[in-house]
Amino acid sequence: RYKECKRTQGVSTTDLVGKMLLMNAASPSASSEHLPSQEDFQESPYTKSCNLLQTTNKITSFSSPSEPRPGDKIVYTAGAFDVLHPGHVDFLAAAKKEGDYLIVGLYDDADIKSFMGVHYPIQTLQERVLSVLANRNVDEVVIGAPHPLTGEVLDHFRVNVVVRGKVAEATNNQHDPFKVARDRGIFKLIDSGNDLTTEHLVKRIYDNRRQYLERNKKKQKKEIDMMRNIELMQQKEAEAENN
Repeated sequence: RYKECKRTQGVSTTDLVGKMLLMNAASPSASSEHLPSQEDFQESPYTKSCNLLQTTNKITSFSSPSEPRPGDKIVYTAGAFDVLHPGHVDFLAAAKKEGDYLIVGLYDDADIKSFMGVHYPIQTLQERVLSVLANRNVDEVVIGAPHPLTGEVLDHFRVNVVVRGKVAEATNNQHDPFKVARDRGIFKLIDSGNDLTTEHLVKRIYDNRRQYLERNKKKQKKEIDMMRNIELMQQKEAEAENN
């Protein structure tokens, strides 16, 4: 009944959490008193994310290759899917219910930076590919999908419906990335029932880190005060004995 799953070499949870904390440290609204610095997150030469070397065998081990069958309703969606979380998982499950074969387009790192900011994505494209491929509802992944969506993509994959979640990450993108699908009348907004976003996740981790530092700072002060009182008592006792 026990099964041990091997970790993905080159991907470090510690490194990802460190990136999240440091991106909050760079925020102008953050208080510098409790912010971690780069020195707080020493990168391991064995597990830091930039050591991930993508191979065809690794991609195959994360996927279940399949082709759409004749008559299948093909669903397409696209996004960053950065640090895959329950919000993403519930959305992908809802997207799959819209048809028979689900294709997920993953945006390039440079595209994400252009509309989400320089601190995103937290995971590289290669890391995000493995995360999304591992989801059982996903049948195919387009690596470095065009942003915005193009008619060529819709025609190539014979897409019947394009879906997007009602809850989306905050961006500075002024253009509708799914305009071509709207124009063709095949766009659909769906509700997964989960409003968790990567931005919420980053904020939660940062807040927990700040609470931890504040709590330890109070404990440290109590310990210092206690030791000073002990030293003062010992000093008074020594003076009394000398007198």
